Amino acid sequence: MAQKDGMNYAPKGIPALVVKENEFCFAAIGLDHGHILGMTNGLIDAGATLKWVYDPDPQKVQLFCAKFPQVKAATSEQEVLDDPEVKLVAAACVTSERAALGVRVMRAGKDYFTDKAPLTTLEQLAMVKNVVAETGRKYAVSYSERLQVEAAVYAGELVKAGAIGKVIQVIGMGPHRLNAASRPEWFFQREKYGGILCDIGSHQIEQFLFYTGATDATIVNSKIANYNHPEYPELDDFGDATLVGNNGASGYFRVDWFTPDGLCIWGDGRTFILGTDGYIELRKYVDVARSTEENNVYWVNSEGEHFENVTGKVGFPYFGQLILDCINRTENAMTQEHAFKAAELCVKAQMLATDLTHRK
Repeated sequence: MAQKDGMNYAPKGIPALVVKENEFCFAAIGLDHGHILGMTNGLIDAGATLKWVYDPDPQKVQLFCAKFPQVKAATSEQEVLDDPEVKLVAAACVTSERAALGVRVMRAGKDYFTDKAPLTTLEQLAMVKNVVAETGRKYAVSYSERLQVEAAVYAGELVKAGAIGKVIQVIGMGPHRLNAASRPEWFFQREKYGGILCDIGSHQIEQFLFYTGATDATIVNSKIANYNHPEYPELDDFGDATLVGNNGASGYFRVDWFTPDGLCIWGDGRTFILGTDGYIELRKYVDVARSTEENNVYWVNSEGEHFENVTGKVGFPYFGQLILDCINRTENAMTQEHAFKAAELCVKAQMLATDLTHRK
C-alpha cells in the first residue's frame, strides 16, 4: 500500500473475528486525524460492529460514512454516550482534547480507544488515571506504528521466542512527510498537537518499552528544532531522544518531517533491535530502491542471516485482544500501565527538550 499521505494511512489487516455481529458495538467520535480510519478497520476486522459516528463537522462525518456505509450518524456526542449497546468509543480528535473526551466516555460507562498521542500534558495524564481508577474503564491507545505494522508484530514474536537473546537496545527512525497544505490548522499549534516528541515520538517510546520489556525509563536527553519551516513557528520539524530503561536497556529515536517527495511512501520508518545473541532490522513501509513492499524483516543470529516479508502473514492481533479485554476485563492486548507509561515519557521528553533552533 504505497501511500504518500501519512495522515490518512489506514492499513488493512487479516480478518480474524473474535466476536459475532452485534456482539460488541463501538462508535467513532472525533475525526480530526485520519488514523481513525485505521483504528476502525482494525476493530471491524476483529468482528466489532460499528454503530455510530459523531463529529461536529458534518463534512468529516460524510466522508467517514462514505468509507463505512453501515454506520449511523449521531446528532450529538451525548446520543452515542447514552446508547447502552456501545461498549467502546474510538477517537482521533485534536490531540489536546483526547483526554477530556476520554473522561466523558469512561464516566458514561464505556471503554475508550484513542489515537496516539493520547494526551499532551502531565496534568491530563493525572486526570485520566484518576478516572480509570474511579470507573474501572479502559483508556486504550492506538500506537499504530507497532500495532498496525505486521513487521513490528513479527519482530515482537521473534523477541518473545528468544531469537536474538535479551534485548539491550532499540533504535527507531520515524520520518514523516509533512504535506503541509493538507494539514489542519491545529496541527501547527504547539498547545494542540503537543510537539513532535509527544506526537510521533510516542510511537518510538512505546516500541522501546515493548521490545526491551522496560516498565519505566529515564529521558537522558532530548532535542527539538524547526530547521526549515519558519512559516510554522510552533512546528517541530525535527526531534530526537535518548532513553535508559529501568532494566538497563538503552534507546535512541529520531522523528522528523523531512521525507523527500521522491519517496513512494509517507515515511521510511525503520526499527533496529539489538539483542545479546543477534539483531533485527525492520524496514516497515518500503525497502528503498529495491521494493515497494511493506513489512520487511531482517534478522541475524547464531543460526545465520534471515529475511522475511510478512505482509498478510501475521495480521494485527491487538484489535481482537482489545475487544476480548473489554468483554472479559483482562489486559492481554496492552496493559493500562504500559499505555500510560509511554504517554508519560513522551510528554516528559517534550518538556525536557533542548530547542536547537533557539525559538522562544
